[in-house]
Amino acid sequence: MMETNLKDKTIAVLPFINISAEDENEYFSDGITEEIINALSKIEQLKVTSRTSSFFFKNKEFTLKQIADQLNVEVMLEGSVRIASGKVRITAQLIHAADDSHFWSESWDRKLENILEVQDEISLLIADKLREQLGHLEIKEHLVENKTVNLDAYNNYLKARYYFNKWNPGDVKTSIDLFNSAIEIDPDFTEAFVGLADAYNFMATTQFMSPEKAWEKTVEYTHKAYALNPENPGVHYLLANLSFFTDCNFADAYKHILKSLQLKPSYPEAQQFIAFLYILSGEMKKADHHLQFALGIDPLNQETLFYKAYYYYRIREFEKALNIFEELLKKNPKNIPAFVVHSYCMLFQKRYDELLQRIENVPEEILIPHEQLGILCLTNILKGGKTNTEIYLKKLEKESESPAAFQAHSYLFLAYANLRKFDEAFNVLEQSLKLKSSVLLISYSDPLVNDLVKDKRYAVYHKRLYGHQKSVSKKKPLLDQKTATEFAEKVLVFVKTEKPYLNPSISLRGLADQVEIHPNQLSWLLNEYLGQKFNEFINHYRLDHFKKLARKPENAKISIIGLAYESGFNSKTVFNTFFKKELGITPVEYLQSLDQEKNSSHL
Repeated sequence: MMETNLKDKTIAVLPFINISAEDENEYFSDGITEEIINALSKIEQLKVTSRTSSFFFKNKEFTLKQIADQLNVEVMLEGSVRIASGKVRITAQLIHAADDSHFWSESWDRKLENILEVQDEISLLIADKLREQLGHLEIKEHLVENKTVNLDAYNNYLKARYYFNKWNPGDVKTSIDLFNSAIEIDPDFTEAFVGLADAYNFMATTQFMSPEKAWEKTVEYTHKAYALNPENPGVHYLLANLSFFTDCNFADAYKHILKSLQLKPSYPEAQQFIAFLYILSGEMKKADHHLQFALGIDPLNQETLFYKAYYYYRIREFEKALNIFEELLKKNPKNIPAFVVHSYCMLFQKRYDELLQRIENVPEEILIPHEQLGILCLTNILKGGKTNTEIYLKKLEKESESPAAFQAHSYLFLAYANLRKFDEAFNVLEQSLKLKSSVLLISYSDPLVNDLVKDKRYAVYHKRLYGHQKSVSKKKPLLDQKTATEFAEKVLVFVKTEKPYLNPSISLRGLADQVEIHPNQLSWLLNEYLGQKFNEFINHYRLDHFKKLARKPENAKISIIGLAYESGFNSKTVFNTFFKKELGITPVEYLQSLDQEKNSSHL
């Protein structure tokens, strides 16, 4: 795996602090934070730290520098929310992680009933300020969609998300009741249906509820959400899961997860899922790319770290995989996927006796009986225990007679593969596919299939299972060469003649309006064509203006900062920092050099 430490265009939105008189309003401040994360996550060129990793630091004693280092981000957003007398006050500020400097802050006072509109306003303004500082970002007209017009429905939705994010069966059940309450108030509330589907998906995969019933509910609410809004990223993420786990349809899962990422690029679960699909199909470079993205925006999530370990297992770097799995199991001994694949790694290290003892004594809440039986069977096959192998194989064959015993089918397939009974293995595979057993999609390309890959039928089934995937087309530039040249000349002439840089509050969006170019096109033009970020572009002209003012004798009595403000700078820190970066000397040293020039000319 190619490790990366790039911080370019990265932001972490820290949990907004609830400063209301009532502690119970914490769900609201959490909800505002999550909405801003989701909004910024829709910007393709921006990497936004996931909710899971950002909220890890909530109510913990960490400095901003420590948080930034752990999350590997360039910029952080922090803020607060206060609710009183039907009104809400939201404050937000952007901070450079490297030097803990605040480069933008704003406050909003609104009626509580206008909360959805102000979220979009906040998100758009934050995105604009990030674009001016970090470089080109393509920003849509709206980042927060109007989920509902009913404040009570929205309140119930935020409370439901608050409980759902606690990730335990009791609180998830509470969230289901609250999502249902939101839908009763507003039957067209797409996000509430997505939340319900997600909650039942949790109950199904963790088996805290009858999987059959929970999956049925997941399907029902996912399709209701899709009918309301087919362009919702969460809907397509759920459809990808359903296509894979209930329909055993790899191609449809891939199609939906691509759509989800198109709608919301910084979607950690979707990045993980597409990496998982690429791992299964053997496209490891693509898997690594998406996994690195997921790790970049969600570095502290146990699920993301599981996929990192799983990637190492699949490329047969078993020691690296084991190290991560062991750390995961220390934090959560009931991490079932980590326990299972950790066991597979032990098989490749030939730690058979240790593994047999471990599996025979494993608690029932860790492994279901068919998983336990399957690992015991595989271990004895690889160890060479003929008697025990026959005993476990017969049990596995017996259990596999049930159409719903998907785990048993999977392990029987792997058992036959390792016994070199290839005809029997492909027969199990064919029967399992008829039953739509998604477990075989996972097991078929597992390293444990061993010599089965040499059978000519393997490649045929591989193509049938994973199919030919549509590649993502390369995005075209926003402007062609001719238009870019024309627009660049237009902008440069306007800036030189009209001097908009002398306005200390000039913004990229404001300049775009003045030159009659779309803000996204101007952003692209400055960054990709002229090679400058907006702030660098504007400050370069301000610096030139400062130097002209400084050379005029009549300005000799004006202070340095006074001349800087006359040139359009509105911050002493920004002026000094930019000056030193561009000229390599301080403003004071520059003025001293001018005095030396004057003295030399008089000699």
